[in-house]
Amino acid sequence: MEDVYLLKTKGVQKKILHGGYGSIPKFVHGTKLNFHFQTLKCDFERTVIDDSRKGRFPMEIIVGKMFKMEVWEILLTTMRTGEVAEFWCDSIHTGMYPLVSKGLRKIAEGKDPLEGQRHTCGLGNMFDYHTTGYDDLDDLMKEPQALIFIMELIQVSDPFSYKMDSWAMNTNEKLKMVPVLHREGNELVKLKRYRDASEKYREAVICLRNIQAKVKPKEDDWVRLENLLTPLVLNYCQCMLELEEYYEVLEHTTELLLKHSGNIKAYYKRGKAHTALWNKKEARQDFLTVLNLDPTLAPVIYKELKLLGERMKVKYYEEKQAYWGFLQNHKEQKKNEHSKEEPTSTTTTTTFIYIAHFHTKSSSKCFT
Repeated sequence: MEDVYLLKTKGVQKKILHGGYGSIPKFVHGTKLNFHFQTLKCDFERTVIDDSRKGRFPMEIIVGKMFKMEVWEILLTTMRTGEVAEFWCDSIHTGMYPLVSKGLRKIAEGKDPLEGQRHTCGLGNMFDYHTTGYDDLDDLMKEPQALIFIMELIQVSDPFSYKMDSWAMNTNEKLKMVPVLHREGNELVKLKRYRDASEKYREAVICLRNIQAKVKPKEDDWVRLENLLTPLVLNYCQCMLELEEYYEVLEHTTELLLKHSGNIKAYYKRGKAHTALWNKKEARQDFLTVLNLDPTLAPVIYKELKLLGERMKVKYYEEKQAYWGFLQNHKEQKKNEHSKEEPTSTTTTTTFIYIAHFHTKSSSKCFT
């Protein structure tokens, strides 16, 4: 039977299931911890709530970066590399778990972990039960309870051995990183490496939106962040145009125009995407909006409208050819079906004529 250890932190018990190797590492500020975890209820069945092994990658946290589940840092920093341990944690440590689990599940589903997040003052979000979208997490939100965490510490990386991801940065680090990512994206565009450039712009956008989520909408800080976001989103959309991912352009430019209805570049890029998708009415409307907002762009817009017209002519010709090709194939098919039926009727007719002729000759002989 495994020994149970009472940690210095109140309301936590540890049970080592598999010993690790070496001594306990020095967990200095900024150390990255890679680990797998399993969360269980303290019921008779030990119901499994989450299991990181069902995902593609292990979990990771940075020591000292104020991860929402603060108790996890306490648990992991008692472990050796390779160790597997079971921790019982009282409800005083598990109140934030539903929100953490919600974010991790959305990431596993390929969604934005901040999707649907609303800004509320004070503790408003803590009682917004219906926002998790998962019944089991809603129950935990309403009735916090003790949980069991089974942890396996896979790897410990010192602060200077890895490049810190944006999610692990604090607000100042993210703000410093944004212009660097912007500049790197611009350099990659010059090299026509649009996919790599789009990733740089995307990472910068995520940094700013994470900061913006903590600020009240329309406040001065929010507006300043929005002004930084707009050119990054437009640059990302330009990369998507080059990569022919037009629906991605439509989505982000439309979202941008809901907040900035007079943004000429957003209308122009959306018009280009509509043109590529043969959306004549929508493309024409966007280009004319650009012309209305800035008449000095008339030569550019007339050129785009001409290209739109030519593209629609090509589409009309292709559809016409496809239609006539379909009719021709249909006629050929009918003709082939008709020709297959003809030999049967001819044989029948020939047989009938032969029988009739034989009958006539026989009749003649009878009368003779």
